[in-house]
Amino acid sequence: MSATPETKNPNSPDRAFPLDRTRNIGICAHIDAGKTTLTERVLFYTGMIHKIGEVHEGAATTDWMEQEKERGITITSAATTCSWKQLPQENVVKLFDGIQQRINIIDTPGHVDFTAEVERSLRVLDGAIAVFCGVAGVQPQSETVWRQANKYNVPRIAFVNKMDRTGANFDNAVSDMRTKLGANAWPILIPIGAEDHLQGQIDVVNQKAVIYADDASMGSNYTVEEIPEELKAKAQAAYEDLVNQMMDLDEEVGMLFLEEKPVTREILKNAIRRQTITNRFVPVAGGSAFKNKGVQYLLDAVVDYLPSPIDIPPAKGMDPDNGNDKFAATSDFEPFCSLAFKLWSDPFVGKLVFFRVYSGKLSKGDTVLNPRTGKRERISRLIQIQADKREDIDTCYSGDIAAIVGIRNITTGDTLCTEDVPIALEPPSFPDPVISMSIEPKTKVDQEKMGNALQRLSEEDPTFRVFTDEETGQTIIAGMGELHLEIIRDRMLREFKVEANSGKPQIAYKETILNPAGGEGKLVKQSGGRGQYGHVVIKLAPNEKGKGVTIENKTVGGSIPKDFIPAVIKGLNEAALNGVVGGYPVIDVHVEIVDGSYHDVDSNEMAFKMAAIFAMKDGLKNAKSILLEPIMKVEAVTPEEYQGDIMGDLNRRRGKIMSIETKTIVTNVNAEVPLSEMFGYATAIRSLSKGRASYSMEPSHFEQVPAQVLAAVLDQKN
Repeated sequence: MSATPETKNPNSPDRAFPLDRTRNIGICAHIDAGKTTLTERVLFYTGMIHKIGEVHEGAATTDWMEQEKERGITITSAATTCSWKQLPQENVVKLFDGIQQRINIIDTPGHVDFTAEVERSLRVLDGAIAVFCGVAGVQPQSETVWRQANKYNVPRIAFVNKMDRTGANFDNAVSDMRTKLGANAWPILIPIGAEDHLQGQIDVVNQKAVIYADDASMGSNYTVEEIPEELKAKAQAAYEDLVNQMMDLDEEVGMLFLEEKPVTREILKNAIRRQTITNRFVPVAGGSAFKNKGVQYLLDAVVDYLPSPIDIPPAKGMDPDNGNDKFAATSDFEPFCSLAFKLWSDPFVGKLVFFRVYSGKLSKGDTVLNPRTGKRERISRLIQIQADKREDIDTCYSGDIAAIVGIRNITTGDTLCTEDVPIALEPPSFPDPVISMSIEPKTKVDQEKMGNALQRLSEEDPTFRVFTDEETGQTIIAGMGELHLEIIRDRMLREFKVEANSGKPQIAYKETILNPAGGEGKLVKQSGGRGQYGHVVIKLAPNEKGKGVTIENKTVGGSIPKDFIPAVIKGLNEAALNGVVGGYPVIDVHVEIVDGSYHDVDSNEMAFKMAAIFAMKDGLKNAKSILLEPIMKVEAVTPEEYQGDIMGDLNRRRGKIMSIETKTIVTNVNAEVPLSEMFGYATAIRSLSKGRASYSMEPSHFEQVPAQVLAAVLDQKN
């Protein structure tokens, strides 16, 4: 799937915006940094909406779910399309002056419980705006989002928001990015003033001041002026820093420096663009979305510095027939290839599948192949989300983000491609749930409805799992946190009219081993006629963290016939689902199948599967199995006078204080605390601080359960 010589121009003549004028960006950050407010301003200034909706009033365009409006948080990522034109200004260099651009935006949640939304969005985006709070700087969830962006090599611009807030400090936020995130971050738009005196921005490259009007036009009016005398030195120093960075990073600027030729503003801008796209540089802008200061120039920076679909490497996948690498080049003339990154039950149009087109084009009436299932689907309806409106379209092209209505047999991460040239793109990966609880319908009528609701919700959300406890027969739901499961129950009631009772949340404990050991399992049954015979010998060893259970066949001389090895592997995997300490899943263990024996007549697959289960149980007992509990990374943000009480409370919860940072008016206490001790913490931290402290937490790692706690955990299980 590579571009042919005849199709040098990748753009179909029918498309509204050529590929080089398209930007697919995400807006992502820590909870409460102001992502949705920024998205709302972007939609307003691009003319997609005519009235700004505020998050705190429950009126934001992209927060359309009832739960989002009530809580003032984003739960589901919302995809929306708008267009933007850089306004020409005298003596100001802009790379795409006066040219209309299409910007596809995905507003993602900040709350760690909905981390899957960020993960799947970043998988299909070409660039991102990472939003930071001007007061708090880099927060724990900012680090998670940054790591996710690194994982998918997404170029990004940083926007330091909330510069109008008391205690806002732009320089500290930039310094935080360099030290905590390891980002090569340098300012391109420096806020003029802070807190109540925020007026605008210094455009570092053009050495101009952009002053936003405080009037009824909601920041739509701004003027470009000379930099005030008292800020000239700061602006010049920032410009020199940019040039120095580009001399080190960019070959063209480096050569000009060596040849003692001038670096023009256009050359500098192009160098920043190149280095941002290769992820070696992060431009930083400061402003306040809520106060309507700095958003238009941030949009100019998105167009100038973030990549179009043709600036990034072709999407890599594999040939489903032979497993060889295959690439989908960005062009409308290539065979169609896209990734379904989100499923959603829309209250107006039914089941929506959001997808990103990597190559080719898709029209209504076309038939596509899903390589995972091998099934073909006919496309009956395509829509594009324009702010809060749904618009039917006939065709979508490479680089577009759109939605298909009514497609079946599809899950998040599936590839949709043309039948003639199949390709399977790599799906996004998702973390395992850390918390579960039982759920049962209130009435017989709710029973069937609950099954349908849970199936639909687990299709939409890859971090939400539903299964049946074999011992008790209860339905168990598992997710990323208390809020996640609370929202699921709320949606069941509102969207599917299912009333359900739920049990107490349970922790997703795991088991692993400390020592290498051997294990042996034998099944010998003789009861007249044909018997059962299976014999398996294994060796266990601790595995690398995060590797899970890996199995290797090391048998020689046919001690276990090749035909029975799959049954042995199946038995070992099945046994790993229930460990020997408390019956929890086993992780991070390497298993080698080393020996065994068989009987010419009595051996069969079932016998070897059972023998493997016995061998695994035996090995786990011999290898000193231990119980692991999820540890959370917790950040408590508190006024200084409550710091001692909050630290004392975290210690009582078996927490380890990792660091304490004092910022202008608040203290950040960073700790690692077992998840089992964090239930009800929201109420506790509010009562300890008279409602003035807040906290955020995210999964960090698993650790051994201390001996004094182990008995209580096992009693609870029984």
